[in-house]
Amino acid sequence: MSKKVLLATRPLVPPWDEASKNFAYFLGKQIRGHALTLLTTRELLQGLPETVRQEKVFSSGHFTLKTKSKLFSYLRKVREDFDITHYLFTPTRQNTGIIRWFAKPTKGKTVQTIATLRDDLYSPKTLRTILFADHLVTYTDTAKQKLERLGFTNVTRIYPGIDLERYSPGTKNERLLCGLGLKPEHFIVIYPGEYVRLGATDMLTDVFIDFFMQHPDTDLRFIFACRVKNASDAQKKAQVQKRFADANLLEYVAFSDTITDMPALYNSADLVVFPVENLRGKFDVPLIIIEAYACGKPVVLSDLPQFREFANDDICVTIPKDSGAKLIEKVAYLRDNKAERLHLGENARRFTEENFDLKNTARQYEEIYASL
Repeated sequence: MSKKVLLATRPLVPPWDEASKNFAYFLGKQIRGHALTLLTTRELLQGLPETVRQEKVFSSGHFTLKTKSKLFSYLRKVREDFDITHYLFTPTRQNTGIIRWFAKPTKGKTVQTIATLRDDLYSPKTLRTILFADHLVTYTDTAKQKLERLGFTNVTRIYPGIDLERYSPGTKNERLLCGLGLKPEHFIVIYPGEYVRLGATDMLTDVFIDFFMQHPDTDLRFIFACRVKNASDAQKKAQVQKRFADANLLEYVAFSDTITDMPALYNSADLVVFPVENLRGKFDVPLIIIEAYACGKPVVLSDLPQFREFANDDICVTIPKDSGAKLIEKVAYLRDNKAERLHLGENARRFTEENFDLKNTARQYEEIYASL
């Protein structure tokens, strides 16, 4: 039976370069068996099916305190209007406390998608409090098993799907590269991570300054494809730029900030690296890895336990975290071995088709909605 479903999210507005809103928007485009309501601004979204209604709840796409207040006020206002309220933001003591005591639905059922469990922050007692929905969805089997050990019996693992038509292998985008001061004939390595979080920026800066000083004739170029989210990111970016400038190496690096066409960025790269030290504050499945896989790109990952469900020697290269030496070794190896790059990229694309197809993800959510 078709259900009226509200996707409770941050404002869904372009550019589609942030994992949580990307997932909600593309999920909304795919689900047909239920009537979805998405929360937007005055900027109406395009390409949605007739079964989707857009509510212009927000005046801005920034998830500020004012924006969060508008979200909670809207949730309180519509407490009796939906068969299912599906929460697609990371649960915290604050936001779930407000929902439970101020804006919890008085009609219908609830679903929480838990993109990251954050059991490094929360005790089992707290997790039992903030995970309150009738049905819980995790991104990984590891997170699902943790919740089951805590006594939860209402948990399903659904991998976050991506649009495999949008994220697919393509050619280098000459206009994008030219805008970054690069050329298609360069061997392009990108880091689509973050400046402050994840613990990779300083290591990457150190190893590539050393590499470029030792190999001034290299055709390798490196892109810090990191979005500046706040003042701390802006300060870190400036520090990194100054270090390359002081070493007279700015011609070897680029800083992309916000890219509206992420598939074009992936397809303009020869290699994607994500050698992060931790995932604190990041989703259990960082979608930038899956998107790079879908575009048929070889990826170098650090050996974090969270990556084990979607990393193996057939689809990517894994190195010890904090090992700049191993990173440069693997980058150099893949630079000189095109056949290995193609092999990894083809296998990675096949892996995403089998495990991260948005159509399968939407089908699984439709089954949960129908069961509630």
